Parts: sequence; C-alpha cells; structure tokens
Amino acid sequence: MPPTNAVKAISLKVASALIFAVMAVLVRYLGTAYPVGQVVFFRSAFAIVPVVVIYAARRELEAAVRMSRPLGHAGRGLTAVGGMFCNFSALAHLPIIDATALSFVAPLITVAMAALFLGERVRIYRWSAVVVGFAGVLLMLAPHLDFAPSTVASAGAATGAFLGALFGLSGACFNAASVVQTRHLTKSESTSAIVFYFSLICALAGLATWPFGWNSPSAAELAALIGIGLCGGLGHIVLTERYRFAPASLVAPFDYTSMLWALVLGYLAFGELPSALGFLGGAIIVAAGLFVIWRERQLGLKRVPLAPLDPAAVERPLSRP
Repeated sequence: MPPTNAVKAISLKVASALIFAVMAVLVRYLGTAYPVGQVVFFRSAFAIVPVVVIYAARRELEAAVRMSRPLGHAGRGLTAVGGMFCNFSALAHLPIIDATALSFVAPLITVAMAALFLGERVRIYRWSAVVVGFAGVLLMLAPHLDFAPSTVASAGAATGAFLGALFGLSGACFNAASVVQTRHLTKSESTSAIVFYFSLICALAGLATWPFGWNSPSAAELAALIGIGLCGGLGHIVLTERYRFAPASLVAPFDYTSMLWALVLGYLAFGELPSALGFLGGAIIVAAGLFVIWRERQLGLKRVPLAPLDPAAVERPLSRP
C-alpha cells in the first residue's frame, strides 16, 4: 500500500465530490423531460467505460470481472438501482442543494440498519445523532409541504417538490441498505468487482425500461446523458482511489464539500438558493453526520488503541451509488 498522503487523499475526496456535483447538474438540466430509466441507463452504461479503461491500464480488469458471490452482487445491485432511480427523481423535482442534503441522511439510516441487521452495538450518542439528523430533515421538508398554494402553477410546483422530497428520502434508505450490503461484499469481493457489477446491473435495469418509452435526445441532451455516465464512472474511481493514501476516517468529513459544490453549481446553473429553513436543516444534517463519523472514529481507537487504522476496516457509508 502507498505511504499515507493526507493532502492527496483529501484532494481526491474533494475532486470526487465536485465530479458528482457536476453529474447532479446534468441530471437537473434534463429534469423531467427524460424518463428516469433512460437517465439511469446512460449513467450506468457509460460509467463502465472509464472503469474498464482505467482498470485495464492497471492490469486489474480480471479482478474487476471476477466474483465469488453473485447473489450478493445482485442484492447490492438491486438496492443501488432503487437508490439511483429515487435520487435522479429527486433531482428532477428539487433544487440540487436540497436533493444533496437529503442524500446525506443515508449515513444516519445506515446506523439504524447496522444495529438492526448486522447486530452492531449502537449507543445513545449515535442514536441521538440520528434523531437530530432527522429533525434537520423535517426542517428541510417544511418549505415543500405547502398544501394550500395560491395558484394552479404553485400547486403543481408544491406537489412536485413534495414528491421530490419523498424520492430523496427513499433514495437515502436504498443507499443505506446498499452500504450495509457492501460491507458484507468487501469481505470477499474486490472494490473493482463491486463497482463493475454495480454499473452493469444498473445499466440492465435502466435498459429494461426502454419498452415503456424513451425520448430521442438532441445533440446537447445526448452529450448531457453521456456526461452523466462518464462523471459517474470517473467519480466512483476517484472516490475509491482516495483510500490508497489515507484512512477513510480522515477523509470522510470532506464528503460534505458536496454541499458546497451543490450550492455553487446550483446557483450558477439554475439560480437556485435554499430557503432559510433549508440552510438550517442542511446544517443540522451535516452536523449529525459529522458527529457520527467522529464517534465511530473514537470507538475505533478504543477497540484498537495500538494498531494503525486500516482504510478497509473504517470505511464510512458516504460513497455515492
């Protein structure tokens, strides 16, 4: 393993957050004009391109296609498909910053799922963070729960935003379930195989929606669809690469730079700014997530006080689908 390089690891983490934010802008640009299944297909099919090219250049392509637990990959893929469909649906109806903030509920849900399904011991500190985080969610949802709009247009916007919020929360649940399954897979499967089969399964799921109707894109829209896939694949690789240079617990907090990128790009591309309650709710969600990271870091140090931290052992549930 390469020597620890915190600056390089953090730089890669921030870069991956920027790449995924650009992907979110492209999804938001397409909006509701394209079926979600079509967007999922392009996101997944073209994500395979950089994965294959880079792993082939490293002579790791054989490891990427080798697997020993096909059912585990299938289960993880299905939850990832659900998360991708919901996340893209949320981006079609919500400002980028709101959809991004809701996606960060996933680590909090993972805490609950790890306790229920993996038997992990979760004490009052992390449960408190989960409760506080969901209080932040309620604050963020408040502006989208206006059921007495003044005009037909505002009624449609309110309904769309409410549906977007529901999709965002559902996506966070799917992503949390995917993280729990990934924890099991990493015991026997390589990271490259997990990424490759995730993309393949999602591409097939998106392709399965073709009979229900796809749109013929213009040149600009086709470029956006392909860009979504390339950003997804490249972002996944950069996200994984950071673990080669520093423990995951060191770089995990920098995943929250996604909020900054979403705020800046959402404003520059669409003039979107969150409400005051949105700012406050997003800040609470971020604070709760950072507390979970800090608490698990402390517990890890207590469990292994003299041993160096292994990146694979302390991986945090903040990676994107």
